[in-house]
Amino acid sequence: MSFEKLGLAALLSLAALPAAAQTQTIRVGATPGPHAQILEAVKPIAAQKGLDIKIVEFSDYVVPNEALSSGELEANSFQHQPYLDNQKENRGYKIESVAQTVNFPIGVYSKKHKAFDALPNGATIAFPNDPTNGGRALLLLQDKGLIKLKDGVGFKPTILDITENKKNLKFVEIDAAQAPRVLDDVDAAVINTNYATQAGLDPVKDALTREDPKGPYVNVIAVRAEDKDKPWVKTFVEAYRTPEVKKFVEEKFKGAVLTSW
Repeated sequence: MSFEKLGLAALLSLAALPAAAQTQTIRVGATPGPHAQILEAVKPIAAQKGLDIKIVEFSDYVVPNEALSSGELEANSFQHQPYLDNQKENRGYKIESVAQTVNFPIGVYSKKHKAFDALPNGATIAFPNDPTNGGRALLLLQDKGLIKLKDGVGFKPTILDITENKKNLKFVEIDAAQAPRVLDDVDAAVINTNYATQAGLDPVKDALTREDPKGPYVNVIAVRAEDKDKPWVKTFVEAYRTPEVKKFVEEKFKGAVLTSW
């Protein structure tokens, strides 16, 4: 090969470097447990598409949207649509969902009783204190016949909306992340799947009952409204909703977490 051709080959090789190096980094907020674990499975797929995902874990449900709104994150993946809608209404966030991800059917757990029907009169039940997950818990209890709620309460009923409570259940509102820790002190607790699995509970085997997975509580990827049409968003969504990630979820969580694609 002549020096001229060698020089041309070297130039062509160098010209290809910038394209290969154009990896974009995004910070994605998630709660510990399944959400973060799924993102770990998404990372290598996204990397092949030129997207470097940095996972930032948060221990509660409030901070990830604030961090996204303030620019500390590019996206988050931890919440369902009713929760996001409530946060936007109350806090004025300009955040939009761009894709559905997975569903974590919320469940009722107990260390004192082995069956849902065995919950006694006057039982104390702990449930999340945020409006959407608290409402979700009450809708589950209504669906399973323990209570009745006012008509038309939507997705955010409160204990004030209970119209019938035949077992005279007592309700304790707590931070969702603390629910597994109070199981020794209550008859039962309504616990989100990510916090249940984080505490070593098996949602399929340990829950006394779980909600219908076809409800409105499928989780979403959220970004700032100004970013929703940017190319990296499409890349992130495509990397998440792949057959490889679906297989990971099915094998890792064995029915505790359900994919939406």
